[in-house]
This record gives sequence, structure tokens and C-alpha cells, in this order.
Amino acid sequence: MRGGSVRTGRAMAAGGRSWFRALALGVSFLKCLLIPAYYSTDFEVHRNWLAITHNLPLSQWYYEATSEWTLDYPPFFAWFEYALSHVAKYFDPKMLVIENLNYTSHATVLFQRFSVIFTDILFIYAVRECCRCVNGKRAAKDILEKPTFILAVLLLWNFGLLIVDHIHFQYNGFLFGLMLLSVARLCQKRYLEGALLFAVLLHFKHIYVYVAPAYGIYLLRSYCFTANNADGSLKWRSFSFLHVTLLGLIVCLVSALSLGPFIVLGQLPQVISRLFPFKRGLCHAYWAPNFWALYNAMDKALTIFGLKCNFLDPTKIPKASMTGGLVQEFQHTVLPSVTPLATLICTFISILPSVFCLWFKPQGPRGFLQCLVLCALSSFMFGWHVHEKAILLAILPLSLLSVQRAKDAGIYLILTTTGHFSLFPLLFTPPEIPIKILLMLLFTVYSFSSLKSLFRRERPLLNWLETIYLIQLVPLEILCEIIFPLTPWKGHFPFIPLLLTSVYCALGITYAWLKLYISVLTERISVRQKAE
Repeated sequence: MRGGSVRTGRAMAAGGRSWFRALALGVSFLKCLLIPAYYSTDFEVHRNWLAITHNLPLSQWYYEATSEWTLDYPPFFAWFEYALSHVAKYFDPKMLVIENLNYTSHATVLFQRFSVIFTDILFIYAVRECCRCVNGKRAAKDILEKPTFILAVLLLWNFGLLIVDHIHFQYNGFLFGLMLLSVARLCQKRYLEGALLFAVLLHFKHIYVYVAPAYGIYLLRSYCFTANNADGSLKWRSFSFLHVTLLGLIVCLVSALSLGPFIVLGQLPQVISRLFPFKRGLCHAYWAPNFWALYNAMDKALTIFGLKCNFLDPTKIPKASMTGGLVQEFQHTVLPSVTPLATLICTFISILPSVFCLWFKPQGPRGFLQCLVLCALSSFMFGWHVHEKAILLAILPLSLLSVQRAKDAGIYLILTTTGHFSLFPLLFTPPEIPIKILLMLLFTVYSFSSLKSLFRRERPLLNWLETIYLIQLVPLEILCEIIFPLTPWKGHFPFIPLLLTSVYCALGITYAWLKLYISVLTERISVRQKAE
């Protein structure tokens, strides 16, 4: 990947407009068809935020608690809801009444669904800019085999983003649009624009702080230091105080616009307490498929084994630890309990190698993307109270790498298939079961076929063991959706399907994380990459 490729840019501008427009319009039409679908409690969350920001003064936004779904996103997102509320009042003013909890009129549903579809315009634009940065190894005669076309489909038609935003309901497309646009600007060596976009993104949703180390180190290495030695090592004398000052001004200005009013009001501690609610448990209500899911499952297995062998006293074991299944406040019985500080230390340690590689083994934009994905995956693996939807933070940027090299394409197929399957429990209502299965199948088949065609002259993308693992997702889905509900266990252990899905997917995601890390750590750098 090279920044600002003239040839690729001209190709996208000349011949790419028609097919890209068709892809964008097609997925937008599909999003409209999903409007009547099931929506989660997140729908009420955002309706409540519309009402809070529309009716209350700024000083009460982060104190209002009529609903349990209090405002817990950074100020820029609150202002975003405030702007939307002034359009929402023309659809149905009643949705803006704070006391109207769980209000879901037809007009409210239409407005909130269309607001997600409309704001996805930014995501579409960001995808187009990312496609301009991609260089294929060979010129394909068929448009369907061009890396830019494949990348556009993998991003625009991403299965996870479709079901999370347009069925489950959230605004991730708009936020990922900001992130991908910042990535594109960095790849185009428009560093200040990229830094500005990412700073703004952090004040829209603070979960993106997970990938901040990749941005910070890359900007320091590529922008604040302006030159390398012939061997690729850093030329320390090239350090630019001007560039550091400009970056600092951007961060300070954006932070002042976002947090300044609350600092003046003396409410910054209250805002921080809403953004980082550490009183929540180690895991979300449904375990994200990460290291802690495996840790929790091991604790359950050791507890059962201990009871069978009379190593544990049944009267001293909390009942919830054996019958509660997947709960927020998970009580460990055998293994040590995990604190927020422990997860922070684990996350920090797991991110460090990728950051060191970005500093000592610079590879230009590709090295930055590898570090970004590893930061996202490491935070997903070891973070505190991680949501399963956070896997998209790694899948989407990895899409850009998947069309560049066969090795990255193989890792992408493992991560995206497993990560997307782990989102299935989000849609548990009967009408959505065929929808999620069909969309998952279509996206997965396209991902495998397109990337296999793109790299057909190279080694197979997956080995036999990886293939068998992914195929086993089919019987797992049949077991969870069809067989288990017919068994008497459903009433006594309703969490079993979630447990099986979480643990099995955690194995695949952990494997993809380790494989990507090994690839990055053992990769040799060419002379041209050192020069970059």
C-alpha cells in the first residue's frame, strides 16, 4: 500500500465511479429493506439521548437519569444526538419527551433507521478514499477481480456492520467512516488531516482509544521525524518541533471544544465517571469471544471437576456461578478473580510488541495498519467489559490488508468468519434467524471466493486444520438454533448456546490474533520498505 497512488486514483476516478456507486446504492437499498427488522435496547438508548440533549441544558446532560440508559458517550456524540433531535421533532415530537420510555411509534422507527442510513454516507466516502490507496500486484482485466472492487465489497457490505447497525441498531458506520477516513489520509501522507479526524473520533466514541497507540507512534515516527538513515533506522536530527507542535495543537483544540464546557462547569469528573463505568463486571452480559471467555469457561470446568472429586465444598460455591451462565458480575470459584487493573496491565503488555514493531520495523502505511489491527485485537482479547461488537474494530481495517497479501487474506478469513459468527446471538428473534444466516453465507462465500481468486497463483489461503475449524461453525449453529431448544436442558441451562458460541469463537479469534502477531514479528523488511 502506498499513499496517494496516482495510477490507482485515476482508475477509481475514471472507471470506478459506476461500479462503486452501484455497490453503495445496492447496500443502501438493502438497509432500507431491514427497517422493519428487530431492534435491541440500543434503539431506546439513542431515543433517550435525543430527548436528553433536546430538552435539557448542557449542564444536565451527564446527570439526567430518568432512564437506566444514561448518556455515556463523549460530548461530540451528545452534540450529534442534539443535531439529530432537531430533525426528529418533525417526525414525531413525542419521541423527544424524556418520560416516554420505550417509545416506538412508526415515525420514530423510520427516523432512527433513516438517520443511521443517512449518516453512513460518511462511511461510503471513507471506503472510496481507502480504495484509492490500494495497489494491486497485477492489473486484472475483470473488474470483479480488482483489489479495489473486492475491498469495496468487503467494507460496504460487511456482514457485521449491517446487522449491528441496521438490525440491532447503532451508529457504528458513521464512526467507522471517521476512522477509515483518517486511515486513508495517513496513507496519503496527509498527516494533519488524519490526526484531526482521529482526535474528533475519540471524542465521538472513546472505545477508539484502543487503537490510539498505533496512531501516536506512527505519527511520531513518520511525521514528527522527517527522515530515516540508509539502513532504515531513525535519523534523530530530523525531529521537527513544528510538526509536534501542530499535532499538539490539534489534540488540545479538539479536546477543548469537546470537554472545555464541562471543565468550566466543574463537571469533568461526572463525565469521566459516565464514560468509564468500572463498576460493571469483567464481561458483558453475553461474553465477548476473547481470553476472558476462555478464562471463565475454564473456571466453570474446574469448579465442576472439583465438585465431582470432592475437592470443593458445594455450600461455599455461589449458586450464580453454576446456574447463572453468562452474567455481568461473574464470580470466579477456582481461578483468581480479575480486576480492572489486571485487564489494563494485560492489554498494555499485549499491545507493546506491535508498537515496538511499528517503531523499529517501519513499513509505511501497511505497518501502521498491522499495528492498528493488533492494538484493536489485543484490547478485544484482554479489555474490561468488552462487548462482542468490538470485534469490528479489528475486522474492518484488516480488510485493507487482506487484498494486499495472501498471508493477511488467510488471517482475515479466519477472523472475519469467526468474529461475524460470534455476533449471531445478538439477533435471537425467529424472523431474523434466516436473515442473519443468509447474509452471513453470502458475505462469507464472497470473501472466500474473491480472495481465493485474487491470490490464486499463490499458496492456499487456509490450511486443512483452519478449514476444519471454520466448517465446524455449521454444526455449532445447528446445535444452538435447532437441536438445543428441543432438549429439556433449555429450561435449566438456557445459557449453553451462548457459552458454546463464545468459547468456540474465542478459540478462532485467539488463533487469528496469535497468527497475525507471529507474522508481524517474524516478517523481514525490504530495502524499499525501510526507505518508506
